Amino acid sequence: MVDSRAASRYVKSLLGLAVEKNVLESVHSDMLLFAKVCDENRAFELMLRNPIIKHDKKHEILQKLFAGKVNAMTLAIFGILTRKNREPLLPGIAKGFHAAYNIYNGIGRAFIITATPLDNLLRTEFENIGKQLSAQEKIELTEKVDREMIGGFVLNVGDRQIDASIKNKLRTLKVKFSDNPYIKEF
Repeated sequence: MVDSRAASRYVKSLLGLAVEKNVLESVHSDMLLFAKVCDENRAFELMLRNPIIKHDKKHEILQKLFAGKVNAMTLAIFGILTRKNREPLLPGIAKGFHAAYNIYNGIGRAFIITATPLDNLLRTEFENIGKQLSAQEKIELTEKVDREMIGGFVLNVGDRQIDASIKNKLRTLKVKFSDNPYIKEF
């Protein structure tokens, strides 16, 4: 398990340094790229967590993969973390940086599950609902299609959930019909 306390400290430091050096957007895109590489390539993430592989070898791999593709400050952070034997924290730092970036820029997060893919009109409507629920000026909407839902949607914004799916309505009806007030239960 990743030490989230240590990762969050690195995230705060990296965010502060990126803001100070005016490279926040560049570092954010670098961290998104790194998180994408970790998500798409499980072997890469396992290599970072593997204690048998030497830290200088991990540093060399990171340099070969990301040199010329990311900001110099991001490469320096990779170097610092590998020197301090903290490279297993890198995937958590990359994901945590995205969340910290959103908070810093006032971007809310919303997650929607629908039975069919959203068109642009519906997407903007759900973004507006997300803006109202989160009280943020911008919203980052993540979509997921679930064919078993039959119809409707489930929208999560922060700790709120709007479940307007047919699947949920059928489940509610099933519970109501299973309770028969005319039969005594002992």
